[in-house]
Amino acid sequence: MKLKVFSILFFLGSFVYAQHTFSGKVISAETGEPIPNAEVWNKTESEVTVANENGDFEITDISSGTYEFAVFSYEYAILEKQITINGDLEMEFSLSPLAESLSEVMITNRREQLFALRKLRKVEGTAIYAGKKSEVVVMDKVSGNLAANNAREIYSQVVGLNIYDNGDAGLQLNIGGRGLDPNRTQNFNTRQNGYDISADVLGYPESYYTPPPEALREIQVVRGAASLQYGTQFGGLINFKFKEPPRDKKVELVSRQSVGSYNLFTSFNSLAGTIGKFSYYTYYNYKSGEGFRPNSEYDSNNFFTHLAWDFNDRTKLSFEYTYLDYLAQQPGGLTDAQFYENPDYSNRERNWFDVNWNLYALKFEHSFSDKTDFSLNLFGLDASRKAVGFRENRVSQPDDLSAPRELLVDDFSNWGAEARLLTRYNLFDEESVLLVGSKYYDANNFQKQGPGTTSAKAEFTFTNDQFPNYPRQSEYNFPNKNLAFFGENIFNLTNKLSITPGFRIEYINTKANGSYKEIILDLANNPLINETREEEKDLERSFALLGVGASYNLDASNELYGNFSQNYRSVTFSDIRIVNPSFVVDPNISEERGFTSDFGIRGRLKNYLSYDASIFGLWYQDRIGEVLGVEDGFIVRKRGNIGDAFIYGVETFADWNIRNTFFEQAENYRLNLFVNTAFTNSEYTASGETNVEGNQVEFIPYVNLKTGLNFGYSNFLAGFQYTYLSKQYTDATNAPQDINDNQRGIEGSIPAYGILDFSASYSFGKFKLETGVNNLLDNSYFTRRATGYPGPGIIPAQPISWYSSIQFKF
Repeated sequence: MKLKVFSILFFLGSFVYAQHTFSGKVISAETGEPIPNAEVWNKTESEVTVANENGDFEITDISSGTYEFAVFSYEYAILEKQITINGDLEMEFSLSPLAESLSEVMITNRREQLFALRKLRKVEGTAIYAGKKSEVVVMDKVSGNLAANNAREIYSQVVGLNIYDNGDAGLQLNIGGRGLDPNRTQNFNTRQNGYDISADVLGYPESYYTPPPEALREIQVVRGAASLQYGTQFGGLINFKFKEPPRDKKVELVSRQSVGSYNLFTSFNSLAGTIGKFSYYTYYNYKSGEGFRPNSEYDSNNFFTHLAWDFNDRTKLSFEYTYLDYLAQQPGGLTDAQFYENPDYSNRERNWFDVNWNLYALKFEHSFSDKTDFSLNLFGLDASRKAVGFRENRVSQPDDLSAPRELLVDDFSNWGAEARLLTRYNLFDEESVLLVGSKYYDANNFQKQGPGTTSAKAEFTFTNDQFPNYPRQSEYNFPNKNLAFFGENIFNLTNKLSITPGFRIEYINTKANGSYKEIILDLANNPLINETREEEKDLERSFALLGVGASYNLDASNELYGNFSQNYRSVTFSDIRIVNPSFVVDPNISEERGFTSDFGIRGRLKNYLSYDASIFGLWYQDRIGEVLGVEDGFIVRKRGNIGDAFIYGVETFADWNIRNTFFEQAENYRLNLFVNTAFTNSEYTASGETNVEGNQVEFIPYVNLKTGLNFGYSNFLAGFQYTYLSKQYTDATNAPQDINDNQRGIEGSIPAYGILDFSASYSFGKFKLETGVNNLLDNSYFTRRATGYPGPGIIPAQPISWYSSIQFKF
């Protein structure tokens, strides 16, 4: 009755219409035996149903009409069929076995034939993605340096991403886009298997932990419209989906050992399986290396376990635990003059960075009926981040080995719960889908800044008693509470057109309780003032975000889509209180507001071309950024609300299957060309700062191009990828690059750069060999100017390097 009342309130005069069930079995045409885990793809609706171990499948709530279906299993020929549904229908699909076992090339070709353009389906689990710009990185299709988590290759087919290259085997992921700062992916809501993994979702949304790509099934990327379901961020969502336990094996072992340039060594080992109602997936990943610059060694240990119990077909409970501990020496940043003289140089040997991460998650999933699903995610984080070293803003200044290093310690302790209810009901002769949910988040984090030891070792001990006049000292607690309610509804007005309005209501209370030292020294470094200042801040606010998406199916393979969503960025801990010699924070800094919008077309032209082309707009009000200014006679960067900005552009992606175009019968060959291009423009439309209005927004290359050629024969696969980004600014004043700068290296543009990568793999039996060369042309370039760790200064990108991996799967 409630659902009927809800429908009447939205659309008077509507009436309820019965939906149908399409079920059946997938069998072998040769033996008549069922084919387990076969995939039944409704191409018209872009929805996939996986058959169970007995080959049985069931699709509920399907409307009357004619649909294009494709049925797929690796060892069988793909069956495509047009089916008209006027009532409940049961059908048997018979797949013909292939005459020979599949090579790696044939497996890849067949996957691409069925899922040439992978986007998130309109409904997945208890989430709605209809009308949103979504992209999915299917890890089985990625060709690149997985051992070092090379983001440039892994995200090669996600449009418009701006990626920092740290050369640290991918211990941290740094991606942005559309003018969003890539530093530790802080402008995205970052999750794994649906729950948060960043330090603090609102107060400190930086990701110090990134899952190893060898453990992932796919990476889901949803742009700014994701704010309605996953948080307020302008960037949207990145969700790492782990591999699932095989349903037909009790034990499956995968072991990958990799070596590479600069003493890179990684070891990834996983165990997975299903025993009755119990299933599990667990791995251990070890990484070590020395980096291409002096003082850049690193060592990492990462463990993950997933345990699940299927009570029955409708109820499932799972538990996950993630552990990460890594220690990295940081060679520091360079000035422009130092970089162009010798990008391998380092004058910092006492800088260290340590991360300890413990993530917990408990997920309960239940289907109340064929139409109603419920999920509850409980998650928590117990983590720390420690950084010690010399980070004066005069980058070329030698480190005074007798002076204490600066030490920053952050302890993160938070937990949350997110509940979602998704139900399907009938409206306008079509199935509509309603999602409602709520999230509670509670954090109590601690941050301390002060003098460390004078040694060059990885010591994270404060020495305030020994150095009481150290100029930067503070100690704070940051309690944070967040309560959100959200909802979306897919209204399928016809079998082609759907409208998806949504809302998110937020309550946020961010506090800062602590003290800092006010210290003034004379020319002989004697204290004139050394006083402790107590400080309390309480930022309490509540607001609503609204959005709407739309989707129109031109045919079974092509779709028009569009969306509009309001966004919000909260003030972070660093904005409230942090003392950095490289920049100062405006005490009146406040949150950002704005919106994102997309309109595009995506789909597939026969078996030849997959594409996605869209235009977007992003509006910022009171955008937080950095400008150059003068304080006490010194040039400083000031962080605050710079002004209003508008960012807009065109994002295009195309994957041309050359083999299917010219020699489709050559099934054992592969030849694909992809082009991924974003053209982005921007402008500060209003600003109270000097020399900002009319400038371009920072972190935006006008041209962002990734293109590649993938080819192969039998069990051999290979590919080339070229990446090009045009010049981009790093501050709102659009300071140009000064190649003669031999003092700071903090301000100035980032010059255009291009990189060529090569990768190859060969499979034989249970083994697989992978190898490749990154930065094949050995170009010298950099992607970031850091104002703090791992700088300050220019962080050079890695020169030419090689890697080689061997995998064993049993």
